[in-house]
Amino acid sequence: MSGLKLFRYVAWAAVAVLAGVSGVLVYQQTAGNENSGGLIEPLAAIGGPFELVDGNGETVTDATFAGKPTVLFFGFTYCPDVCPTTLSELQGWMDALGDDAEKLNYAFVSVDPERDTPEVMRDYVWAFDKRITPLTGSREQVDAMIKAYRVYAKKVPLDDGDYTMDHSAAVYLMNADNKFVGTIAYQEAEDTALPKLRRLIKNAPASS
Repeated sequence: MSGLKLFRYVAWAAVAVLAGVSGVLVYQQTAGNENSGGLIEPLAAIGGPFELVDGNGETVTDATFAGKPTVLFFGFTYCPDVCPTTLSELQGWMDALGDDAEKLNYAFVSVDPERDTPEVMRDYVWAFDKRITPLTGSREQVDAMIKAYRVYAKKVPLDDGDYTMDHSAAVYLMNADNKFVGTIAYQEAEDTALPKLRRLIKNAPASS
């Protein structure tokens, strides 16, 4: 086994452990509320203010999404499988929600801003659905959001001199106050993912 492969296996093992710990915490808080629908009480430790740019180069902040719950996913356009799979699933969930899909914000945040310019992000994300806001920014802006949202993201060199990105694969669910209330796991079944989104909509303020 090459040193690179060993490193990546170790990195993914670490991600799995962190995901398991997070899952236990989410389960413990959810189990105490039988009406939670897969969501938890808001956690201040995950999330916060951010400032990025969308696919048109316009500034987007957490205030832009105020008043509606938000569905967030972190990834990059060179991602070979996790990102296109998740974006495709997100599009399917939105279609399944019908008119209620308009009651949520959706965003795909790049963890690779060096390559993911606003234009690249726009073309990539909108190939799936134009209701999903593509977000990128400077390295400093992206790193600040990654830190605030407790996202795992690491550049991994490739043998050909290029690189890829290892990153968290969960979809983040934020309430209308931009507080973290749960996740949808990578390739989670639609019959559990959709109820979480419907509960997110149901718990939002009536004005949203």
